[in-house]
Amino acid sequence: MNLGPGEPEGGPWTVDPLDAFARSLAGARVIAVDGRGGSGKTVLAARLASLLEQATVVHSDDVAWNHSRFGWDDLMLDGILTPFRRGDPVRYRLPAWERLGREGHIVVPAGTTTLIIEGVGVSRRSLAPHVDVAIWVQSDYEEAKARGIRRDIATEGRTEAGALQNWDEWEAEEVPFLLDDRPWDRADILVSTSIPHDPDTEVVTSRPRP
Repeated sequence: MNLGPGEPEGGPWTVDPLDAFARSLAGARVIAVDGRGGSGKTVLAARLASLLEQATVVHSDDVAWNHSRFGWDDLMLDGILTPFRRGDPVRYRLPAWERLGREGHIVVPAGTTTLIIEGVGVSRRSLAPHVDVAIWVQSDYEEAKARGIRRDIATEGRTEAGALQNWDEWEAEEVPFLLDDRPWDRADILVSTSIPHDPDTEVVTSRPRP
């Protein structure tokens, strides 16, 4: 598997039932699903949320929207993690949402048992003390790029050339951010999306080497 810059390969890997993996996370208040762009974080977070009782997913892309690709950790902490940890329901309208007229709020309803934060950098150093379980999603570098470009074409209406340009601009910031932060070194669990398995019912996991 061709990994991104600086990232060590995980393993040995085991293929586990997805529902059993989700049950092993029960009791964690905050789960961070981190990984490179296009690695499969969003899908994994959604599947875990569907299997965990009263779970809510917050996407870093919504926090970062028209603010900064990676400089949003203060917003995640002050607007979402701190009130959730305090036991308060979250109804957070981001400054950029207000400024640019985006409708709605990020909502974590009262009674949420597990908050899943998902996106590149959600287990970074500044947020790690507020996370109970950090998952690093490992994927083949080129496979993730192809997946991300297909996603952007399908969901954002970009042309192939536009999606490729957007990816290159993203990657130019993502690579140095991850090389500096090294979230894989803090991961409690590694998940591979590039090793063959049935993603609807299985998950491929490894525990980081000491």
